[in-house]
Amino acid sequence: MNLSFFDQFSSPSLLGIPLILIAMMFPALLLPSPGNRWINNRLSTLQLWFINLITKQLMIPLDKKGHKWALILTSLMMFLLLTNLLGLLPYTFTPTTQLSMNLALAFPLWLATLLTGLRNQPSVSLGHLLPEGTPTLLIPALILIETTSLLIRPLALGVRLTANLTAGHLLIQLISTATTTLMTTMPVVSLLTLAVLLLLTILEVAVAMIQAYVFVLLLSLYLQENI
Repeated sequence: MNLSFFDQFSSPSLLGIPLILIAMMFPALLLPSPGNRWINNRLSTLQLWFINLITKQLMIPLDKKGHKWALILTSLMMFLLLTNLLGLLPYTFTPTTQLSMNLALAFPLWLATLLTGLRNQPSVSLGHLLPEGTPTLLIPALILIETTSLLIRPLALGVRLTANLTAGHLLIQLISTATTTLMTTMPVVSLLTLAVLLLLTILEVAVAMIQAYVFVLLLSLYLQENI
């Protein structure tokens, strides 16, 4: 019974073929496709307005040199947002609950920001490892601590996203199981747990949106440090 709660996090397959690639590409079908028309339908207009709003929010902490990253960061934000939200639907699979996938997204982008800083301003990037005015005795230990905190950033990005989504999915499944189990024996308690389940679902929608935004926002902050 305990193992069945984690079956939802295993990658589905059909005839031995993993379906995680389909789950990753499906959000792209919900995005508006470019066309030659000046005026689109209301849904496309709303989607474009939302994408424009996200782009403005992500570019606030960046200067003009970082605006060339707008396409990458906005695309990543939309991908994570749609993937997290679609994973809340029944009988769906959430690829962002896989730590390997989140690390595959976080590590290359973090490394790109780091290499950008080392190429453009190496002295400033290396200067972050040793704050000004540090006592001489603390210099080796502080360099080691700052280097560790720098190298652990992509791991923290991936673990944060995975842990929040996994915990939310497990809570929803636990409370929904309790609701169906208590429906015949204690209907009043079952109604209370159903109300908790609805509130938790609303909370998980907010968490899915916030975690996608936090993931990309932290990447933009790492980028700002290096440009």
